Amino acid sequence: MKIGVIAANGNSGKLITEEAVNRNLDVTAIVRNENKTIAKQSIIKDIFELTTEDLTQFDVVIDAFGEFREDKLHLHQDTIQHLSDILSNTNTRLIVVGGAGSLYVNEQLETQLYNTPDFPDAYKPLSTAQGKALDDLRKRDDVRWTFVSPAAEFIADGKRSGDYILAGEKLTLNSKGESKISYADFAIALIDEATEGNHVQERISVVSK
Repeated sequence: MKIGVIAANGNSGKLITEEAVNRNLDVTAIVRNENKTIAKQSIIKDIFELTTEDLTQFDVVIDAFGEFREDKLHLHQDTIQHLSDILSNTNTRLIVVGGAGSLYVNEQLETQLYNTPDFPDAYKPLSTAQGKALDDLRKRDDVRWTFVSPAAEFIADGKRSGDYILAGEKLTLNSKGESKISYADFAIALIDEATEGNHVQERISVVSK
């Protein structure tokens, strides 16, 4: 299996790349500057310069792009639109590293986490932007996309336990009543989905056991 990881130099992208390489997959880091991952192959291009020819060599493209500056949050939608356009009507899967804020908190799938009273104001702009990107993906029936939301507490330096719960549109708690996952375990879930999963045109979520 050939996998390309966009924004592979980022915190989550680097661990996703490492997980894929350690499983002996054919991995290419797609980065703007020097490749700082363990992948031996790289494409050095800005995300908006990527073409259909660049990406259709891969079975799966993992989009680990992230932007946190408030004046740049529109890039979540802009990058998704670009990647969707160049992968339109191709066999290459697009797996997107999403956010938790757009997960639903009720059975009717009406109220999203970022619209609940206790959701931190500081994270609402980012979560809203990621939610809009997901809304854009939902309109695409010409792209083999999967949007993967982490748990509410996404721990950059958390341990790699190897265990996680695969869930769907709803915010899911583990047996301890927690919604958290490490970047390392999230990377495992991403590569599991890439190699074994078939949640095409679906949003899934993952939480530690």
